Amino acid sequence: MSEQRRSNIKDGIIDFVAGSLGGAALVYVGQPLDTVKVKMQTFPSMYKNMFNCFVETLRHDGIYRGLYAGTVPALAANITENSVLFFCYGLCQKGILTFSSAENVTKLSSLENATAGFLASFFSSVAICPPELLKCKLQAMYEVQKKQALEGVKVKSVTLWSLSAQIFRQEGVVGFFHGLVPTLVREMPGYFFFFGAYEGVRSLLTRPGESKDDIGLFKTMVAGAAGGFTFWTLIFPADVAKSRIQVTSSNAGMIRVIFDIWRREGFRHLYTGLTPTLVRTIPATAVLFVAYEYSKKFMHRVVS
Repeated sequence: MSEQRRSNIKDGIIDFVAGSLGGAALVYVGQPLDTVKVKMQTFPSMYKNMFNCFVETLRHDGIYRGLYAGTVPALAANITENSVLFFCYGLCQKGILTFSSAENVTKLSSLENATAGFLASFFSSVAICPPELLKCKLQAMYEVQKKQALEGVKVKSVTLWSLSAQIFRQEGVVGFFHGLVPTLVREMPGYFFFFGAYEGVRSLLTRPGESKDDIGLFKTMVAGAAGGFTFWTLIFPADVAKSRIQVTSSNAGMIRVIFDIWRREGFRHLYTGLTPTLVRTIPATAVLFVAYEYSKKFMHRVVS
């Protein structure tokens, strides 16, 4: 095996593990406000605002079954997404490098890094759709059961495993991929701007003669927060459509869902849940990139 191939395999494994650690950190920091976001997206008329949704969830279901509902599939989704995303991001960077005038991947432009993120997110989107579906359904379970009770439907206790079995029994494997199209529409352009903003801000915060990898903890957090803020601000309507499709098991297309929300509820409902999302994403993506960058540095030192 050539030295270059061994180096590429080592880099790929390190990116995969570092992405996994970053994904786990992101969930534990951001899960409560992600739950609030999904509830407000799916049942906008039930809550006055973010604070009301947070308090009602805490009061009715507590921390574990309420604010941290869906944590297991959220961990599965985020660890899967970020391990695959950063693994493929590294591969796509190397692929783009062959067509670039840059000396190495650290010298790629923000546009080239954004393109690598766009391409990498296709693979992570397919990987995360099933756990993301389960997460959204569990996060909105209280509201779904409340609606069923009002309609006279007998409410049963639902766990991650019983929900998975129900989906498989009723729809087969394809049932776990409800919302794949809006996930792709959300992720691919979203990660173009996510990585573009992250790498762009890193470049802006790099002093002359300094490498982007040496900007320090705080600047890395600022760049990560900028990437997350840009991602969610631009793609939020697609995320609202995805949550509605996945929670209600709707067969409607994403564009139809977006226009139905706009027509029946008003344009602002396409951004219902944006506030808790942005409040969550600043610390969550900051922690994601710190965990990714610093664990990556540590592993490179260990294996070098």
